[in-house]
Amino acid sequence: MPATDNSLTTRVLTLIRARRHASTNLEKDPGIHPLFGTSPVQLREAKFSDYSAVTDLKRKWGLIPDSLANWERLWRHNPALQYTQAQPPMGWVLEAQDKVVGYLGNIPLRYHYGDQALIAVTGHGFVVEPAYRAMAMRLNSAFYRQGSVDLYLTTTAIEAVGKIARAFKCDALPQEDYDTVLFWVLQSYPFAQAVMKKLEFGPIISYIGGTFVSLAVASDKILRSRWPRRSGTSLLLKQIRVNEIGEDFEQLWLTKLDERARLLANRDAATLRWHFETPDDPGETCVFCCYKDGNLAGYAVMRTDPSQVTVLRRSTIIDTLAIADDPEIVRLLWTAAYDQAKHVGSLVLEILGFPRNVRQACSGWHPYQRSYPACPFYYKASNSLLQSTLSNGDAWYACPFDGDTSLMPLCG
Repeated sequence: MPATDNSLTTRVLTLIRARRHASTNLEKDPGIHPLFGTSPVQLREAKFSDYSAVTDLKRKWGLIPDSLANWERLWRHNPALQYTQAQPPMGWVLEAQDKVVGYLGNIPLRYHYGDQALIAVTGHGFVVEPAYRAMAMRLNSAFYRQGSVDLYLTTTAIEAVGKIARAFKCDALPQEDYDTVLFWVLQSYPFAQAVMKKLEFGPIISYIGGTFVSLAVASDKILRSRWPRRSGTSLLLKQIRVNEIGEDFEQLWLTKLDERARLLANRDAATLRWHFETPDDPGETCVFCCYKDGNLAGYAVMRTDPSQVTVLRRSTIIDTLAIADDPEIVRLLWTAAYDQAKHVGSLVLEILGFPRNVRQACSGWHPYQRSYPACPFYYKASNSLLQSTLSNGDAWYACPFDGDTSLMPLCG
């Protein structure tokens, strides 16, 4: 029975993806299309005054736009800017007849590998009008041509964007299982209803199918013990707000840097507050802290869809750090995230990324798994030695904290 239910869930998720792919409007595919009878196109650096035009373009083609306050945050208050040699471009636009027809944002970020500090950039909000998509490569070329950069990241890649990244000699992230999402179903019947709604069946089939899926998921959850379980521990747990991230996080960050050489996005206290305080974002962000002998030993950050998301509201663990990747600490933090996700009414709790030894902390909770249809993370180093170093999956500590994945609003 458990194996059957697990297989059923996998088939349902596959069917949802197949239907979604089949119904996708070709014009919303950011791939490269022939250019016929269009106006001359100019490539230039984006300006802050392009905000309205870029927002309109994103909304037109189904992307979540940034608020004006988030533009201020990303390109005027970004802590990484104090470490760059010169003000990096905030992105590039394609312009035709004084109208913005394409855009690629450029967010600078600070990284560390051992005692080496690095400047990375991540692409953001890539969108081009269909008639001008043959010119899309000009945006990407500008991104990869910019100087004073150690590492280029693409972390929201769909298949077409991944092909462009590979054309510019980027490699797929070698961290094992990054494209596999771990998840738990928090509410069986609402989850089953959401599945039926996504499949777009008629009301009778939806009711029957929803009832069957709900029973299957609920029984499988019980038989396989598919949920995090709190065990006895001397560790202390506390939940705080993002603006309460303080100096104890600074000490934890310095300790993590000294553990061993891994590529880590900068996580000092100021950067954490900047990263997780997304202006005008209706989603919810929770920070869970674990203390050992009075000292901060680890933290986890969970982001939850806005309450108005009525189809499949999700909570996602977007960052976790623990001393020595201690599984006891990780389990305590992720159990707290699970309990909070249930409390706020999410249907699913997801975990994306993290090294294999960190992910294994929850293996005894038997999460479901689903895979992205295409690699969601590509990178390119500016020198061959760093590129070779990063070809080893053990050199990475990648999760949704990286790139622009958790810098964007959840809806707009």
